[in-house]
Amino acid sequence: MEGLTLTTREQTRLQTLNGVLERHWPMCEAAQVMGVSERQGWRILAAYRKEGAAALPHGNRGRTPANVIPFEIRQRVVALAKERYSGVNHTHLAELLDEREGITLSRSTLRRLLIRAGMPSPRRGRIPRHRYRRQRMPQQGMLLQIDGSYHRWLEERGPQLTLFLAIDDATGTVPSALFREREDTSGYFELLKVIIKRYGIPLGVYTDRHSIFHVERGPNKGNIPLTQFGRALCELGITHVRAKSPEAKGRVERANGTFQDRLVSELRLSGASNITEANLVLWDFLPRFNQRFGVPAAQPEQAYREIGPDLNIEAILCLKERRRVARDNTVQYHQRTLQLFPTAIGLAMRVPM
Repeated sequence: MEGLTLTTREQTRLQTLNGVLERHWPMCEAAQVMGVSERQGWRILAAYRKEGAAALPHGNRGRTPANVIPFEIRQRVVALAKERYSGVNHTHLAELLDEREGITLSRSTLRRLLIRAGMPSPRRGRIPRHRYRRQRMPQQGMLLQIDGSYHRWLEERGPQLTLFLAIDDATGTVPSALFREREDTSGYFELLKVIIKRYGIPLGVYTDRHSIFHVERGPNKGNIPLTQFGRALCELGITHVRAKSPEAKGRVERANGTFQDRLVSELRLSGASNITEANLVLWDFLPRFNQRFGVPAAQPEQAYREIGPDLNIEAILCLKERRRVARDNTVQYHQRTLQLFPTAIGLAMRVPM
């Protein structure tokens, strides 16, 4: 074979085999030097006698591997990652290439290809910290973790929005989510309304200590007053759990991070530039998110309670305020005086309790 170049290991084998042929050492010792069994050593020696030094290199040397990615595909993947799918993490990019471009690559293969092209993943992992994870609830609907995420979801194409997100603690799926302009009580009411009408009433809700959910106890106050959200949960019979740290409601916090990574890319690819378009992309994204990240509950039964025939969801999930009727049949509301007319309801309000 012309132009044959032997590696250092192959040169060692050549010298060892020549020693066997010249009877300097037996095959049992030569096999140990070559790192093979004695039987394999005789096979190598037989091939060496027949073909010479050309028998020592591996048979696949100089051949293109059967599983190599064609050069055109590699160029196309790098171009797509730089242009159309710019800012998408490697795992998400592998899924998008398979779904939209018909290019099937494993995450590790794609990562290796992009790193060689000088394109590390835009999302960096955090330094691991030792924590004890709380066990999931056994049934779907036992506990929902809810949160709002104010973020530049539309990047520079539109205004900043707040994502109202609910995560089922048992399965990690999202029963509902929606975009609104700001984080407020009405947004959480809309979120709960959709969940209750679609699945039923959950047994518990896990939130942070935002002023929408919690009123701090004053120095001389006894009972803590309920917010509008807390009052609605009491009327629905839903247990309200308030987390004392972001880690306590880690599932919805991690989901927010995943949405801020993947959903932002999906919104960019769709060209969404307003809240209506963003919600349409969101509702199309949710089934795929649930299929990708959801896990089966420990128990197949659902814990959602059915809505009773006498329960008016619209009359509960709304803003209610108490006002005292003055002697002149007026009430004060947001620095305005409202006059009550002499109807049956108005007269009933004057009756002392």
